[in-house]
Amino acid sequence: MRLRLDLGYDGTDFSGWAAQPGRRTVEGVLSDALTTLLRAPEPVRLTVAGRTDAGVHARGQVAHADVDDTAYLAVPGRSDRSPEQAAITRLAGILPPDVVVHRVCRAPDGFDARFSATSRRYRYRIADAGAVHDPLRRRDTVWLRDTLDVAAMDAAAGQLLGLGDFAAFCKRREGATTVRTLLAFMWTRDVESGVVEATVVADAFCHSMVRALVGAVVPVGLGRRDPEWPRQVQLAGIRDPRVLVMPAHGLSLEEVSYPPDADLAARALEARARREEIAGPGARHTGD
Repeated sequence: MRLRLDLGYDGTDFSGWAAQPGRRTVEGVLSDALTTLLRAPEPVRLTVAGRTDAGVHARGQVAHADVDDTAYLAVPGRSDRSPEQAAITRLAGILPPDVVVHRVCRAPDGFDARFSATSRRYRYRIADAGAVHDPLRRRDTVWLRDTLDVAAMDAAAGQLLGLGDFAAFCKRREGATTVRTLLAFMWTRDVESGVVEATVVADAFCHSMVRALVGAVVPVGLGRRDPEWPRQVQLAGIRDPRVLVMPAHGLSLEEVSYPPDADLAARALEARARREEIAGPGARHTGD
């Protein structure tokens, strides 16, 4: 039985999503919890929509796990709760407070948390000189002493939209493509707090891509670069040492979108085929 899990986490004290020996990771913690919940003889393996880096947060992460159906149906025990309801309650008692599973359900036929996804939406928060520096938000907001020109940043970001090679904003990994479709990249300032927020949406992201995109646009907001500069960096096609990869804690995965259930399998096949066509069968998706 394939389960879909919707979850969120505070990434501050994690070494990212992916399990690593000797390190505390979201995947490791969640796998341990599911293994305990289902009394599985082997660790439960997970597939995730976005492999977030160390320190990056998530509100709308999605993962799937293939589990023994008998063990899953036994989760409610003697209670009259559904397995879905019981799983959420029991996981809350097993997981640490910085990881919360919001929903557990049987995945529709053809569902793949990674390949069925049509887009991922991230948010990046910056409190500049014109914003409230709220100490209660210090774990998810980057603080700057200078004032940002949001209009200039938004103009620069808009020039990067569309299908393209984002090698200039990615840490290259062997066998991984850097071709992506950037669906949205916009900057706004919150009316009440003054916090500057970036919304970044793409079909998928390569390693450190969102934080590098933000790092390419922030100098525009500080008046140190022209609005055309990020686009020039992209067209060069190589990592530019002048592009700062922004701190991880300002970034959060907010939402993963999927097509209607009837189209899930086709979308997964399409995504796999396109990745292999561009970069070969070893191509991998890596998140920010």
